[in-house]
Amino acid sequence: MISLLLILIPLLSGAAAFFLKQGNSARSWALASSFATVIVSLLGLTVLNKADLLQFKCDWLPGLGSSFSIRLDGMGQLLCLLTAISFPLIFITTWQRQYKNAHNFFALMLLSQAGLMGVFLAMDALLFYFFWELALIPVYFLCSIWGAERRIQATFKFFIYTFIGSLLMLVGLIYLQSQTPDRSFDIDSFYAIVLKGRTQHWLFWLMFVAFAIKIPVFPFHSWQPDTYEQSPTAVTMVLSGIMVKMGLFAILRWLLPVLPSASYAYGEKMIAMWAIAGMIYASLLAWRQDDLKRLIAYSSIAHLGLMVVAIFSESEIGIQGVMVQMFNHGINIIGLWVIVEILERKYGTRKLSELGGLAQKAPVMAMLFVIVVLANIALPLTNAFVGEFMMFTGIFTSPISEYEMITVPAAGFTIILGAIYMLRMVQKVIYGNTNALTETGTDIGLNEKLVLGTIVILIIVAGVYPQPFLDLTKDTTNLILNEANINPLTTK
Repeated sequence: MISLLLILIPLLSGAAAFFLKQGNSARSWALASSFATVIVSLLGLTVLNKADLLQFKCDWLPGLGSSFSIRLDGMGQLLCLLTAISFPLIFITTWQRQYKNAHNFFALMLLSQAGLMGVFLAMDALLFYFFWELALIPVYFLCSIWGAERRIQATFKFFIYTFIGSLLMLVGLIYLQSQTPDRSFDIDSFYAIVLKGRTQHWLFWLMFVAFAIKIPVFPFHSWQPDTYEQSPTAVTMVLSGIMVKMGLFAILRWLLPVLPSASYAYGEKMIAMWAIAGMIYASLLAWRQDDLKRLIAYSSIAHLGLMVVAIFSESEIGIQGVMVQMFNHGINIIGLWVIVEILERKYGTRKLSELGGLAQKAPVMAMLFVIVVLANIALPLTNAFVGEFMMFTGIFTSPISEYEMITVPAAGFTIILGAIYMLRMVQKVIYGNTNALTETGTDIGLNEKLVLGTIVILIIVAGVYPQPFLDLTKDTTNLILNEANINPLTTK
């Protein structure tokens, strides 16, 4: 029942929001719905954490071998918690933003949340594809209607990339269903498939391209900076904080256990090489950016690239580190977008060259901003340090080939680059002297303090005491490794 409620609450609330013509009523309704989802998610992690309450299954399309099968495992619980927490933070942060036809805006936001929940809960491949599209379709409209001046161009590029990827994935899923023993889309049936090498290889690329576009992995990344820049900041938070995790999640849930030989044949070398090249490329571009949105967009590509490398490290600690880091990255990147929203609303600019000296005018914001940035560069005792330490441990403890003797240090080099461009951002925004634009600045309001304070608490708690996250993801990690026949450094 818990798993079903996580989908139904935002789904029904989103449908109802279309009929709330008053913008403030729709805003309050969306916030109330998001808090209800947080409560249900926390209940599923605590007092109602029982197997029969965390799963739901019924007939859906029996003629196609598909059922409405959803279940919360450790990885799903962590990502559903991230999704649940993120939306009230987003709504509170953007409370003062005025949207034309606000009821439609908040309705689409809630429908996107329902789709995201479904992706992380689905235990049926066709149902997974259904929610994959349900999460994306509202975002197309959110970006194209409420975006910036070049929103149509950016949204069209986003649509083309994701449409092609989704189509390739659907072809792959249909073929895999035809190879299951019982002609079913059920996840257990997919895990029971045994395919020959060549078949695995072409199926792998059909699936991986769709997931790589969503992450995004270089060279499938070019839609991301433009889309982040042109989207409303609330939508950008959803895209970068949660939606990019769909690709990483899908690799772990639907690719490694189903196509293990092809995954590691290409993952250890070709895909890791792409990811690391993208990390260096994105880090250098982030260093040169003057626009805060584009800087954070490129920094996200670098962080996600490291997660891709760790996924294919063939190690338990590396894969578990990715699961933990998906949650931590989501919290940290939303914290950065909150700062961007505040700066853009207060000063009408996102350019580093036009800001400065805000520590004098907004000391509380400056302090919270620094903590979020330090977490983003994985300072010890912050949440990202735990995930990155685990991922690098997994990468370094995997068998080192001649090729990896180059790529592993290159991945480490991007951490240095990350510290450089993030600290440069802090220097440009809050230190130095004020200017004509920032001289009249004031500190953040109560709602902004509440959001950033919550994010900072999550950063510190997860950094100091990460054990609950490790306990939550341990069983799912072992399941993935067992299904891929990794013990832990062999493939089938």
